[in-house]
Amino acid sequence: MARHTGPVCRLCRREGLKLFLKGSRCDTPKCAVERRGTPPGMHQARRGKMTDYGLHLREKQKVKHYYGVLERQFRTYFSEAERSRGNTGETLMSLLERRLDNVVHRLGFGQSRAQARQLVAHGHITVNGRRVDIPSYLLKPGDVIRVKNRKKSLQAVQANLADTNRDVPDFLSRLDGPMPEGRVNRIPESGDVSIPVETQLIIELCSK
Repeated sequence: MARHTGPVCRLCRREGLKLFLKGSRCDTPKCAVERRGTPPGMHQARRGKMTDYGLHLREKQKVKHYYGVLERQFRTYFSEAERSRGNTGETLMSLLERRLDNVVHRLGFGQSRAQARQLVAHGHITVNGRRVDIPSYLLKPGDVIRVKNRKKSLQAVQANLADTNRDVPDFLSRLDGPMPEGRVNRIPESGDVSIPVETQLIIELCSK
């Protein structure tokens, strides 16, 4: 299972906005984007105006880093979005939002998508009563996401819920209690994405 293993704060600085890759740390003064508003690396002053290709590439890289997917995974989602009916950009973002690790994060069970991915991979999450350990599992409307009825699983999620103050998006609903659970109410739309994304730039780049 491939994943990014480098310093994630550099990714936020490269894109020039918070991607919330470190959970609650991103809401504190320790956030690297607020402390160091320049891109990573040397010689920032020598960099000229970004090219048209650079603008398209940065938009795609921003989405990849935000959802924690690599190039091959992203191309698979894009190909599926192209084959689907409707707007390709909206379908692409909907597929990414429906990933199990993303939904676990948006519900507040994990402070970041990386932590949510770990919760799923380690078997702490069930979908419709069955354990699912595949972070890229695509959820459907009506699916119920629960924390496994195990002391270690419940303690980890309860601690995250107490430490975060994140609003649950409209396409999801969360039921707090001794065993937290969430439900997918509908297919996510473009307005449910929590970062600004110019999907047309991604489509133009990936269609070449």
